[in-house]
Formats: sequence, C-alpha cells, structure tokens
Amino acid sequence: MIGRTEEPVRPAGPRTNGQLTRTIPLDALRPADSPRLVGEDDEHIRVLAEPDRALPPILVHRASMRVIDGMHRLGAARLRGQQTIEVIFFDGSEDDAFVLAVQANVAHGLPLSYADREAAVARIISSHPDWSDRAIAATTGLAARTVAAVRGRIVGLPQETARVGRDGRVRPLDSTSGRRVAGRLIADFPEASLREIARTAGISPATVRDVRERLQRGEDPVPLRRPRNGRTARPPVSEPVEPDRDEAERLAADQRDAILRSLERDPSLRFAESGHMVLRWLSRRVIAEEEWRELVAAVPAHSAYILAGLARRCAAEWIEFGKQLERRLSTEL
Repeated sequence: MIGRTEEPVRPAGPRTNGQLTRTIPLDALRPADSPRLVGEDDEHIRVLAEPDRALPPILVHRASMRVIDGMHRLGAARLRGQQTIEVIFFDGSEDDAFVLAVQANVAHGLPLSYADREAAVARIISSHPDWSDRAIAATTGLAARTVAAVRGRIVGLPQETARVGRDGRVRPLDSTSGRRVAGRLIADFPEASLREIARTAGISPATVRDVRERLQRGEDPVPLRRPRNGRTARPPVSEPVEPDRDEAERLAADQRDAILRSLERDPSLRFAESGHMVLRWLSRRVIAEEEWRELVAAVPAHSAYILAGLARRCAAEWIEFGKQLERRLSTEL
C-alpha cells in the first residue's frame, strides 16, 4: 500500500447555504449581475405573473442583495403587485455569485444564448483562471474547445502551473514531474492501483496507465516529440483540448457567431423595443453546433424520428424567413 496524500481541496465554487428561505421586501433587492446580454424577456415575465403560477424562491447574494437567479420571477412578483418575495441567500464572493448565476440559467428557465455563454466564459476565465477548460465548459454548457479558444484570446492572464478540474482536483498543466513520480511508484509498488498512484503523484489515473504501459515497453515515462526543426522537445504544457472540427464547419460557426455578436451590438436593435424582440427571438432559435451535438446523444431512440422531422420543418421555416427578408429588401431598394 503506497502512502496517501490528503484529499485535494475543491475549488471555491459557488455553494448556497442550504435551502432555507427568507421573506424580504422587493425594494430591498438590487438587479442581477446577469449573464444575459439583452436583459429580461417581458413576455416570459407576463407568463410567470399569471395568478395560478407558483413562483419558486429566487437566489440572492446576501452581501450585495443582488439577484443571482430569478429576475424574471422578481418581475412577475412586481407585476402581481406583491410587496415581498421568498429568497434563498448565497454567501460568497461576487465572482462566485456570477458563476452560480450562469449555472442556474444553463440548468433551467430561459436558455442563455450562445453569445451569453461565450461572454460568461470570458468573465469566468478572468475571475477563475485556475479552473480547467472542462470545468468552465461544464458550468457554461459549451464545449471545452470553445473555452480553450476564448482563453487564447484573453490578454494578460496569469501563467498557471496547475488547474482545477470538474472533480475539484488540482492537476498540473505540465505532468512531467508527476509522470516521474508515478514511474518510481510503479517500480516500488507494482501492486498499487492506478488511483492510488495517481493520488500520490498528482496526475490522473489515465496518465498513470500511460506511464505503466510506457515502462512495460521500456520507454521513458515522459513522452517526447520531435518538432519540425529536428530537435527533441517536450510536449506543450497547455491543457489537452478535444480535436477541432473540420475547417469548413469551424469557419461557418465562426461566421455565425460573428453575425450574432454584430447584431447584438447594433444600436438600432439594442435600444429599440422592436430590436429587443428580434434579439430575444434569435437567442431562442439560433442553436450552436456545440449544443446540438450534445443533444443528439440525449434524444431517446423512439423520439429521434419525430425530432428529426421537427428539425427539418424548422429549417424550412428559416429558409422561408430568409426569402421574405430578401423580398422586403428588394422592394425597399
């Protein structure tokens, strides 16, 4: 049995202090630091305000009294003429409160748009640079490769030597030393499990397995690569990223995202009620590849044909929508 290290400390991620609710006046609350770029949906607020609808407690940052999750419910309570509302308090930093807001809006309620999520990724990377791409991806509902791409565009981030994964474990970006330790432990304790060695060496069980297989082949536990200049070099220390998509598909996705960001910055849309309606409509109907690829595996087999037909009908409606816009433009010019 090899020596055991202390269990790693989980990241200081957002946690609510139980589920105890409090009743507080509406006037005591401040607007949310919302991840929604276009604000609340008035139509959704009106639906929630219907008399027969129950309003679950909203989540509030105790220190600032800002709403973390529940601005639509707060608006519905005001529309009903309520003076008080049930809340659950969160005690933590404002940065963690924002992370919790993103998690809550990804999990339920009106879905965040792709632009909302990408902007949230950039903010979380800046406030939690030690979180791994996969941990941030799990929080925002985007792919890890998208998080890695956003991280690469942010200037001035501190140089991290380790990152906190989705499981709360801290793992080094450069696994060289951990591989060396694992190699020695495998030689000294051949009966030890992968998890025991991984816990002591500070690397993943999968990396320990790779080290063991390399040693069995008589190779060095740290893999080498040979760059184009012919000199041997270590692998880059950046976090592994999932394989990229086909170049044409990636370019198409980038163009789509650029179009959406451009529309959201258009003053004629941002500062007009009709423009807000257009942006809200788009945020609900434009689905990114990162989202639908995950949904494909989640759809039950007996519903696959039904949903496939619905997708084709929606595609046909989008095409007709585009034709109508082009006809309108041709008549106005």
